[in-house]
Amino acid sequence: VQLVESGGGLVQPGGSLRLSCAASETIFRMGWYRQAPGKQRELVAYIINTGSTNYGDSVKGRFTISRDNAKNTVYLQMNSLKPEDTAVYYCYARRSSSSNAYWGQGTQVTVSS
Repeated sequence: VQLVESGGGLVQPGGSLRLSCAASETIFRMGWYRQAPGKQRELVAYIINTGSTNYGDSVKGRFTISRDNAKNTVYLQMNSLKPEDTAVYYCYARRSSSSNAYWGQGTQVTVSS
């Protein structure tokens, strides 16, 4: 499975960004992790092919994940961004809950004034 991400960049605090990740095939679970300098990679959100979602505590109420199954694409709408959201965001995908993950190349999100 190949994953191609887009949509990162620089945004001011309180602003919004939307990330996209296109998969080379239909796959069960797609989502995002992020990693800030000096920190462990953490779950941002994931969505399964039925539409069920799960979010990390730090982004609940601000981020929304969605997917277009016809395009094999997942989106992450990020609102009310904070400086602590600054990180490299990695798209990932799994064929099942217990299978190994496929990873995208990562996209930088920087929240700064």
